[in-house]
Amino acid sequence: MTRKSLIPTISLGSGFTRSSKAAERQKPDGGPVAVRKAKILVVDHDSALRTAMVACLRGPHYAVDTADSALAALDACVRSRPNLVIAELRMNDMDGLAFLKELKSRWPQLIVIALTSHGTISEAVHATQVGAFGYLVKPVGKEELLGQVKRATAASTFTLTDGDWRASFLSRGQLMEDRLALANRAAGCDEPVLLTGENGTGKELLARAIHAASVRRTGPFVAVACRNTAESELRSELFGDDVEESPGLRPAREGALRRAAGGTLLLDEIGDMPMELQVALARVLKEGPAAKSSDAERARVRFMCTTSGDLKSLVANGAFLNELYYQINILPIEIPPLGRRREDIPLLVSHFLEQATEPGGQQKIYSSRAIELLATTDWPGNVRQLFDLVKQNVAMSHGKVMTKEFVQKFLKGDRVKIPSYDEARDQFSRDYLAANMKRTAGNVTQAARLAKRNRTDFYNLLARYRLHPEDFKTGDRAADKRDDADKRDDADKGRDAGEGEDAGERKDSG
Repeated sequence: MTRKSLIPTISLGSGFTRSSKAAERQKPDGGPVAVRKAKILVVDHDSALRTAMVACLRGPHYAVDTADSALAALDACVRSRPNLVIAELRMNDMDGLAFLKELKSRWPQLIVIALTSHGTISEAVHATQVGAFGYLVKPVGKEELLGQVKRATAASTFTLTDGDWRASFLSRGQLMEDRLALANRAAGCDEPVLLTGENGTGKELLARAIHAASVRRTGPFVAVACRNTAESELRSELFGDDVEESPGLRPAREGALRRAAGGTLLLDEIGDMPMELQVALARVLKEGPAAKSSDAERARVRFMCTTSGDLKSLVANGAFLNELYYQINILPIEIPPLGRRREDIPLLVSHFLEQATEPGGQQKIYSSRAIELLATTDWPGNVRQLFDLVKQNVAMSHGKVMTKEFVQKFLKGDRVKIPSYDEARDQFSRDYLAANMKRTAGNVTQAARLAKRNRTDFYNLLARYRLHPEDFKTGDRAADKRDDADKRDDADKGRDAGEGEDAGERKDSG
C-alpha cells in the first residue's frame, strides 16, 4: 500500500468530520474523558491486503478486526458489532452487492465502504444504491483510506463516550435493532422520550443507555418511581420540601427536578402518578423547571418516562391528563417483549451465563436441545425472567452441561419456586381485579364499588395490570346466569345498600 493513491478514491458518501479536539474533552471534575475506539471490520479474501489495511488503520483511533468471507463477516458483526465495515465487492461465497444488502437489512445503521479492483462509476452508483457509504478502488492509498474512514465514522452511530452506550442490549434481530436505532436518534436531541413495554423488557436500562449516548452523559441521571409511592412522598421527591410549610421537621429535601439539572430525569411508570401531580408536571414541562442558578442551560432537565400500561386508555377514561400525554409522547419507543424477539434468546443466554458464573467458577453451558427449549418457551417476565432462570440453573446444576430435561424441571415448576413478595402481590392484585371485572361483566363503576375504590383509581389499577374492560363485557352464559342468581339472592335478602356493600358482605360471609 503506497502513501499516495495510485487511483483516485470514488467517494459517494456524505457526513461531517468530528473535531480533532473531541478527545480533549474533560469530565466535570477536570479529569480527562476516556475516549474509546471505533470498531472496523475489514472483509477481503486477500490476506495481504487485510494485513496492510490493519497496519494502516490500527492505532489510537480504531480497533480493527478482519474476515476472509462474507459468512465469516456476518458472524463477526453479530459478535463484535462494528461501527464500520470495509468490504470487497467480489467475494467467493457471496456476491458483494448481495452481502451489502444483507448487512443493511440486518443492521440498517451500519456504515459500509465498498472495495473493488474494477472501479467503474456504474458499480459505484450501484453499491451506494444498495447502501454503501462510499467506494474505494484498489490499490488504496493511506490518506484516502483514513480520510474515508474518518468521514464514515463521523456519520455512524459511534460516539466517543466511555464504554458502549448500547452494550447492555444484545440482539441479532431487526426488531430490537430498529428500537436501538430510534434510541440513538433520541440521544441526539433533547426532547422528552416515552418508553413503553411490558415489565422486564428493560425500559429503565434503555433510558440509561440514551442518557449515556447524549450530550448530557456527564450530567446526573435521576430515576423517580411513580408506582406504589404515596402522593405526598412523590410530591416531595419531585419538587422538594417547602421549608416554610414544615420548618424544623427534617432537613429540606432537594427535589428530583433540581437534582437532575443538566442531566436526565426518568419518571418510572408515570401512568401511576396522581392527577394533581400530573397537572403540576405538565406546568413544569410547559414553562420549564424553575432555575435559581445563573446558568440557565445547566438547569434544564431532559425528561424520560416509562409505562407498562396503556396511557391512551387512561387519557380516554380521564385518569391521565391529556395535555401531559402529548407533552411526554414526543419520542415514543416501544420495547418489544421477549416473545417477539426469540432470535435474540440464544445470544442473551450466552451473555447471562457469563454474568451468572462466579469468577474462577466452573464454566457451564446449555445443550443444543436446552437452548432450543429456551428459545421456544413463553416468557411473561421477559428478559428479567430469562436472566433469573439462567442464574437459578447455574446455581442448581452440578455438571458442566445443562440438558433439556434439567431445564424443563424449572420451567414446568417441578421444583417449587417461591415467588418474591412483589411478584406474589402483583399476581394477587391482578387476579382480584379480574375477578371483580368478570363479576360485573366489565362494568368499571360497579367493579370499583366492589373494591371500595374511586373510579379513577380503579382505571389506574386496570391499566397497571394491563386489564381491559372490553375483555369482560362478552362473558359466557354461565357467568351471566351466576350474576342473575346473585341479584335474585340479594333481592330475597332485602338488601337495599349499594352493590359494592352487597359484594363485601357476601365476601365476608363466605
